[in-house]
Amino acid sequence: MSPTKEPYYSVIFISTFKNNIDSKLYSEIGMEMIQLAKKQPGYLGIDSARDPDTTTGITVSYWKDEQSIASWKKNQEHLVAQRLGRTSFYKHFKTIISKVEREYEFNEK
Repeated sequence: MSPTKEPYYSVIFISTFKNNIDSKLYSEIGMEMIQLAKKQPGYLGIDSARDPDTTTGITVSYWKDEQSIASWKKNQEHLVAQRLGRTSFYKHFKTIISKVEREYEFNEK
């Protein structure tokens, strides 16, 4: 679900779950954060995948500019979710912010 007009920015969030997390609560908070992000100025879209065997996931959100990303990072509800992620859900995470200069894709017909 990435945007088609370059350039734009992506926030790549790579995470690994702790053992025995509350997956229902995690899913609920995740859906709330997606709905909240959609309301943020500069939000362009999101893609996400998680490997159930390794508990590693990658979420990529797309933003118009770095200012939009900074505003999202400081959103009060997002800050609460970030704290909960550190204390209850993730044993490791990494965030990468990059400027997308070009994209292409293939779709089998």
